[in-house]
Amino acid sequence: MPGRVFLTTPVAEIAARFGLDPEPVANEPPRQNISPGQTVVALTPEGLQHMRWGMIPVGRVNARGRPVMETIVNARSETVFDKSAFAGTGRAVLPVDGWYEWTGERRRKIAWRIRSAEPGLLFFAAITDTWTAPGGQVVPQIATVTCEPNADVRPVHHRMAVIIKAEDVPIWLNGSEERAAQLMNPWPDGRLVVEAATGVDWSDT
Repeated sequence: MPGRVFLTTPVAEIAARFGLDPEPVANEPPRQNISPGQTVVALTPEGLQHMRWGMIPVGRVNARGRPVMETIVNARSETVFDKSAFAGTGRAVLPVDGWYEWTGERRRKIAWRIRSAEPGLLFFAAITDTWTAPGGQVVPQIATVTCEPNADVRPVHHRMAVIIKAEDVPIWLNGSEERAAQLMNPWPDGRLVVEAATGVDWSDT
């Protein structure tokens, strides 16, 4: 369940891969440590754009009609199309080079870097909405979708991001809920590398 991600691939390469204009995110630098609450580059039906990672659920309610109070960073694939808290959300993809997980006891935690076993990006399924801040500023927001872990990730976490094949990105962005739901599966075993995360400035938030 990604709590932090990294993206060092130039956004121009991401744009070129999908035939998109890189201009909306052209000033995005390589980043080794991206945490919730920060701005990320998202692939949306309209193209590439900056979004805030974490959905402030103003006006959203749960199945009992009670307001959702906590910022939504990750949404469970098992309920993302059914929960009232996610009603009316859009879909997007979060391109990353990988993400981090931690194991161990507090103050003795070990950080793990998770990346593709083959060179290339990973594409996380995500949902989106907008938040109107005090003063009227409209903030696009994104939350990643998670599922059960595959064998690669299971030793370090009980959830993982839903990873979409590049050729299936259009289905997630524009397909029906039925077709999109078919993509919400653990990434096949053996396609991820889990390694100790060294040389990361964790204060760079």
